[in-house]
Amino acid sequence: MTTIAIVRESDLPNSKTYRAVAGARESVGSTPGKALDGLIDLLDEGDSGTLVIVQHLRPDRFFTEEQQERMGELMSRWRTARDAGETLTPAEEAELESLVEEEVQAARRRAQVALAELEK
Repeated sequence: MTTIAIVRESDLPNSKTYRAVAGARESVGSTPGKALDGLIDLLDEGDSGTLVIVQHLRPDRFFTEEQQERMGELMSRWRTARDAGETLTPAEEAELESLVEEEVQAARRRAQVALAELEK
């Protein structure tokens, strides 16, 4: 099964950008749906059985406010570095990768809870 993450990239009131990511493939859109639609066009036919659960990016028991804030800080630094043709420090890159993996695991746990609720 393909895992798709959709994250909001901009907090400006009139400029919302969302990025949908599945492995090395990604797409950007002005709404989560547009980002997802663009990404689906990039996926292989074998990835067609994907289930997407939309979770508002609020802190919860699976991924805390502190984790979200730190990941946001690192993503902002990563975008700035990328735009300047630079990279994060190895420690920052490792921390960002760890937080992304933790968020993926949190999404998986949320999905398990949602599935358990559906099976009741």
